[in-house]
Amino acid sequence: MAVPARTCGASPPGPAQTALPWPRCGPRPGPGAPRPLLLLLPPLLLLPLLAAPGASAYSFPQQHTMQHWARRLEQEVDGVMRIFGGVQQLREIYKDNRNLFEVQENEPQKLVEKVAGDIESLLDRKVQALKRLADAAENFQKAHRWQDNIKEEDIVYYDAKADAELDDPESEDVERGSKVSTLRLDFCEDSNFKNKVNYSYTAVQIPTDIYKGSTVILNELNWTEALENVFVENRRQDPTLLWQVFGSATGVTRYYPATPWRAPKKIDLYDVRRRPWYIQGASSPKDMVIIVDVSGSVSGLTLKLMKTSVCEMLDTLSDDDYVNVASFNEKAQPVSCFTHLVQANVRNKKVFKEAVQSMVAKGTTGYKAGFEYAFDQLQNSNITRANCNKMIMMFTDGGEDRVQDVFEKYNWPNRTVRVFTFSVGQHNYDVTPLQWMACANKGYYFEIPSIGAIRINTQEYLDVLGRPMVLAGKEAKQVQWTNVYEDALGLGLVVTGTLPVFNLTQDGPGEKKNQLILGVMGIDVALNDIKRLTPNYTLGANGYVFAIDLNGYVLLHPNLKPQTTNFREPVTLDFLDAELEDENKEEIRRSMIDGNKGHKQIRTLVKSLDERYIDEVMRNYTWVPIRSTNYSLGLVLPPYSTFYLQANLSDQILQVKYFEFLLPSSFESEGHVFIAPREYCKDLNASENNTEFLKNFIELMEKVTPDSKQCNNFLLHNLILDTGITQQLVERVWRDQDLNTYSLLAVFAATDGGITRVFPNKAAEDWTEDPEPFNASFYRRSLDNRGYVFKPPHQDALLRPLELENDTVGILVSTAVEVSLSGRTLRPAVVGVKLDLEAWAEKFKVLASNRTHQDQPQKCSPSSHCEMDCEVNNEDLLCVLIDDGGFLVLSNQNHQWDQVGRFFSEVDAHLMLALYNNSFYTRKESYDYQAACAPQPPGNLGAAPRGVFVPTIADFLNLAWWTSAAAWSLFQQLLYGLIYHSWLQGDPAEAEGNPEARESSCVMKQTQYYFGSVNASYNAIIDCGNCSRLFHAQRLTNTNLLFVVAEKPLCSQCEAARLLQKETHSDGPEQCELVQRPRYRRGPHICFDYNATEDTSDCGRGASFPPSLGILVSLQLLLLLGLPPGPQAQVHAHVHASRRL
Repeated sequence: MAVPARTCGASPPGPAQTALPWPRCGPRPGPGAPRPLLLLLPPLLLLPLLAAPGASAYSFPQQHTMQHWARRLEQEVDGVMRIFGGVQQLREIYKDNRNLFEVQENEPQKLVEKVAGDIESLLDRKVQALKRLADAAENFQKAHRWQDNIKEEDIVYYDAKADAELDDPESEDVERGSKVSTLRLDFCEDSNFKNKVNYSYTAVQIPTDIYKGSTVILNELNWTEALENVFVENRRQDPTLLWQVFGSATGVTRYYPATPWRAPKKIDLYDVRRRPWYIQGASSPKDMVIIVDVSGSVSGLTLKLMKTSVCEMLDTLSDDDYVNVASFNEKAQPVSCFTHLVQANVRNKKVFKEAVQSMVAKGTTGYKAGFEYAFDQLQNSNITRANCNKMIMMFTDGGEDRVQDVFEKYNWPNRTVRVFTFSVGQHNYDVTPLQWMACANKGYYFEIPSIGAIRINTQEYLDVLGRPMVLAGKEAKQVQWTNVYEDALGLGLVVTGTLPVFNLTQDGPGEKKNQLILGVMGIDVALNDIKRLTPNYTLGANGYVFAIDLNGYVLLHPNLKPQTTNFREPVTLDFLDAELEDENKEEIRRSMIDGNKGHKQIRTLVKSLDERYIDEVMRNYTWVPIRSTNYSLGLVLPPYSTFYLQANLSDQILQVKYFEFLLPSSFESEGHVFIAPREYCKDLNASENNTEFLKNFIELMEKVTPDSKQCNNFLLHNLILDTGITQQLVERVWRDQDLNTYSLLAVFAATDGGITRVFPNKAAEDWTEDPEPFNASFYRRSLDNRGYVFKPPHQDALLRPLELENDTVGILVSTAVEVSLSGRTLRPAVVGVKLDLEAWAEKFKVLASNRTHQDQPQKCSPSSHCEMDCEVNNEDLLCVLIDDGGFLVLSNQNHQWDQVGRFFSEVDAHLMLALYNNSFYTRKESYDYQAACAPQPPGNLGAAPRGVFVPTIADFLNLAWWTSAAAWSLFQQLLYGLIYHSWLQGDPAEAEGNPEARESSCVMKQTQYYFGSVNASYNAIIDCGNCSRLFHAQRLTNTNLLFVVAEKPLCSQCEAARLLQKETHSDGPEQCELVQRPRYRRGPHICFDYNATEDTSDCGRGASFPPSLGILVSLQLLLLLGLPPGPQAQVHAHVHASRRL
């Protein structure tokens, strides 16, 4: 689609189009003016008559002339590459050394099935450990005797936060004088955990807002201590196990091995019950409708509590859940643009959270409107949803109506929808109707009097949803595997296997079975451990393995590279966002989610590694399900990676000979060698400095042989073979050539085996490409493109231009070496040259000129007409070479040389827009959901804490206000804020973040350009009001270049819409539109939302109490006088937890 210019445009493409016959700068003829006779002339005859202003003897070059220049440019590039690139010679070298390697085949179906089987075996070992832990936990808890009089000093355990709390003089234990007997442990560094650990003990983490000394918590610590021996035994049986964790429904986390908790820079708000893996393991998927009372009776502070409560409730939902949020008074309406249930993914929840903040209280309470809206939402079967647990969560400050008629109409007698009611704020209303609603609909009633009760009471509903799961017994004991997420203890990206742990106790003989969940057992698997099971280097630079889950989110993918992670949220990168989306990939994704096998060859677009280019390529996709999991595994192979080389250097003398060419002493004569920083041997020390890495490699090779068991023989043999093969290229081609004759800075070769040889040695000083060929953009693009690929130096528009005076700037030209051996074709290497920019810019002028002799520019007498060329007429004629991404490669304008590598729209916006509008370029836009952005400055500096109700002077003078619910609730919030001030002044996500984190995740919009459908040679006009420009554009055969000749602009009145290529910050695609066409997904195969034996009698009890005037006045005096608060109040976990044990 063309980008409209405000006053500038271009005519449609067509052969030999020409400029209009009136002057380019000056008034156009009016509508009634006589038509010039020149318009009657054929376009090709008209071209010679168009003379550039100020150069009356010259005319714009004709089409055949520019085609002639293009052929000269093509021949020059091809000649240099044939002489210096050494493609043919390297092809012969491979054939001459045919006895030193074997050609192996990648069989996609066998490969993908083997890898899937290996991953299945890896995960199955974790499943067995999980089952042992869950069974042991249930037995330990069943045998445990509850102790009402248990004391803190009776319990000995390692408190993971103890060290951090001792260092913090304001911590609760320091101020209260903790009585808990905390173990002091020694730790040793363990590379597998990326942490210091102790294998003899477990560690315990208790959320900050839970009182460690409560009876419930102490009993929990008592019986879970026995898990320590099971953790240790599991590790003995499988030393590869990582974190083993029991997350208790009381909030206690016991994990093994012990390690100190990673203390955040602010208050620690980690609660295991809000972690994605715990939520997934504790209940089946949910369809939830949240309705919020916004009637006029909702005070400012109460409404704030409701908004915060809704946001906290949303955080208890995972990608397997569906949700909608509505507000109601006399009528009900959605708070956002979502008109139906939508997937509770990160981006949709963000929309809800932002919309909730805009709720305003007015009108009268109408429960009927709210509940009817919610039931209608849940009954809508025309949309994608979880189709498991259905529930309504109502937040209100109170009311008298029980809306029994609504429940009779929509929910009785089956009661398939659970109703949870939340009484928010401090008030004297009768809460009996709210209790009755919850009890009559298999739900639960909660009270949220202040901000301190929000987190606990917005997650307690999970206990109710867990009842059918517990009652289902063994049927519900199924291991589930999570999405990818960031480990809170620094392990990196992991997936977790989860298994629920049930309470098997009974109150007495013949009593009903207990229906409460004890917690969730989890075992982590690092993504890196799964990646190690995939083939690394036999698939070539552009082949890879990937895996997705039932949501279509990638578990493995080379493009899964989150720049920053928030451990509160899973890493949810969809397969169609990890790659450039098209219909074929949508079909592949659907088939994988459905658990099918398949194979498909497709033509698709791929983004270059540096994200500057788009290539249209062929790819073979093969996929199979990973049994016993919800994952599916895929393999992507380019056709040229069907075969690969496997070195067979049995001759040790030859090994030594080739190895000597890796020694720096050989570089002066043979060229500098960079080796890919691969894991050749276990004892090889890695280094980001390639010179140091090579030194470490050589030192190790002097101690071990390439056939050593501690080394990867495939990698080592291929590396040594390619060292010898590239040395032979030096010997046969490069050494005897004078690079200066053709203005070359360097020649180079890179191979699949990991060698990059740059000749001559001094050229290595300016070599900036990645030493790992598989990570080098020029290498991967050369494999995917036939012919010569030009790569100008990368320049950012915000950086200063290239400094040509101080540095010699080079342009890479590379091409793949294709070898056919016994009918099998492969591309094991890429060769190329590095052009001297200034010298080739001068050569470019000559090649695009009318010279008949190298040293004799054309002279044109005033009496004759001559065609302009790029050398003589460079003041009037612009000549450029632009690559397939739209970046400037060469120009005949000296002042543009320092802009080589920039997007051409930054150099000549009018001309680039015309090229785009004439289909020489196509634009591709996509979103990067893994970007990192600088944090936004806080918006509450110099202001009161966010969302706090501030009473007026009149309120303070009014005695009635002092006894009101608003005053009581305000003081509760202020007191809680003294303790947990970050809740009022900052984002909880920030409080929980990594202390070293300085950036936050964001969405970036990426725009790339690539060659369009136009392959022929075209002339066109840039119609710029009173200023027009004629230009010619033509693709250079066998290259990724576009040759453009254009008149230089002589008028500046025309303004063009500048095409943008730079990555920009974005909110992403419009979520309100995306949810209307949701991507295909499937929920978990199991659902436990009903059991006939469920006991619903425990449905919540609450008691409101009027505030004491004496207490309120005392609290206010303390605040006004600025006295330090007394001992900090604790939020006791056993408010609801006491019913668990």
